[in-house]
Amino acid sequence: MARNILVVGELSGGQPTPTTLELLSGAVGLAAGGTISVTLLGAGATAAAAACAGAGTAYASDDAGYDTFRAEQWLPAIGAALDQANADLVMIPQSTAGRELGPRLSHRRNTAVAMDCTNIVDEGGTLKVSRPAYGGNAMATYSFASSPAMATVRAKSFDLVAGAGPSNTVALPAAGDSRTNVTGHEQVVAEGLQIQDAAIVVAGGRGLGAPEGFQLVEALAAAIGSERAAVGSSRAAVDLGWYPPSQQVGLTGKVVTPDVYIAIAISGASQHLAGCSGSNAIVAVNRDAEANIFNFAKYGIVGDYKVIVPALIEAFKK
Repeated sequence: MARNILVVGELSGGQPTPTTLELLSGAVGLAAGGTISVTLLGAGATAAAAACAGAGTAYASDDAGYDTFRAEQWLPAIGAALDQANADLVMIPQSTAGRELGPRLSHRRNTAVAMDCTNIVDEGGTLKVSRPAYGGNAMATYSFASSPAMATVRAKSFDLVAGAGPSNTVALPAAGDSRTNVTGHEQVVAEGLQIQDAAIVVAGGRGLGAPEGFQLVEALAAAIGSERAAVGSSRAAVDLGWYPPSQQVGLTGKVVTPDVYIAIAISGASQHLAGCSGSNAIVAVNRDAEANIFNFAKYGIVGDYKVIVPALIEAFKK
């Protein structure tokens, strides 16, 4: 079934974000002969649109007034693009902006939005989305009874595919007035490989017993390779001041989808699993054989991390 798809894009450093490009790749498999469009707002948007592989049309505005996200400015522009694209499906990144745009845009269009999706498929002409439920302990599948369908989608839900950029660019209006006054920005940047981009995430929890326990967690990540592995933390360890908030994984932290997630001394609370349940494989190390994390782990090691982790480090060094 052919369908028209609009991807709400985001810019970072003057380029489309990786999630924007991933959603466009996902749209290629869902359009089935329909049109694919993308919106880009902010300085350099028109030039950045050339990198949006898969899109036939880019709706863009180079107005720097869009550089700082304000929903009341973005919504009219996206609405204008939606009208022109005649979209059956709107795909939005599950980002800070996307979490606000999805509900507000769906309310304006009197339709439904599925939040925090990890997959969108076409089953016999019917769109179905999957998303974590019950704090990541289950996956729920939904279909849409209204149009256009809207979904916010997690990063790394679709593999990138090569393709040509837009052949047509349509100018969107400049940013309007806003009642929101942004007084400044403070960006917290972790050193080295970011946990959202790592193929392997090694995470530590409160079960480490002390902040010094993260020295072993970091040593394991280093043994795996700094170009592949990054260190994460549970909220409990962050709240105790053992590790920086920028590395927190979970419902109130970051959502990661690595190839391998190594959970060391993490019990597996639903709030934490919500941030790592999309991993291809979870490896759990915990001295408590009844820890909930083992219910979700592909591989589990029961024992003292102070004994197990050094052995893993030596194995990776070989």
